[in-house]
Amino acid sequence: MEIFEAIRTRRSIGKVTQEPIDRAVIEQILDAGVMAPNHRLTEPWRFFVLRGDGRKQLGDALAKIALDGAADPSSPESVVKAESAHKKAFRAPVIIAVAVAPVERHDVIELEEFGAVNAAIQNMLLTIHGLGLGAVWRSGEPCYHPLMNESFGLRPQDKMLGFIYLGVPDMAAPQAKRSAAAAKTIWIDE
Repeated sequence: MEIFEAIRTRRSIGKVTQEPIDRAVIEQILDAGVMAPNHRLTEPWRFFVLRGDGRKQLGDALAKIALDGAADPSSPESVVKAESAHKKAFRAPVIIAVAVAPVERHDVIELEEFGAVNAAIQNMLLTIHGLGLGAVWRSGEPCYHPLMNESFGLRPQDKMLGFIYLGVPDMAAPQAKRSAAAAKTIWIDE
């Protein structure tokens, strides 16, 4: 697939089958991620590939986070909320959890470390699309919760930046809804 066509047609595919994805295909996706640009060549990305029962690690983390701060974690409402959160980890046959582990050096700007990992995620999403697979990049408050870091052995300064739910598409790609670049661009020529 030509690169501009891939960028133009890639969309989040939130519904996939449970058909297994070959390890070699997943490795190809990860290899695309590590080719992202990053200042000082720090390679701040960390990938966790969750398949089969390995998805339980994410499910358990999501359930703990759902219960965190609940007045009564054993109440029926809390139990339902935790079970619902746990099930989210089983929506796809493969989940690639992607975290940033910023390098602590005086010449490294932390924000650029985050940018590099976001670029890695985009490389991975484009590769997934180019391979004819479907994926959605899920993030949100549970990603950044301290219990998520604990569940994946991340340091306090590290952050989970999202989960790539990956599989064989089980839905049509939605249409693009983007403003024209001209609406967001200021030309400074002089």
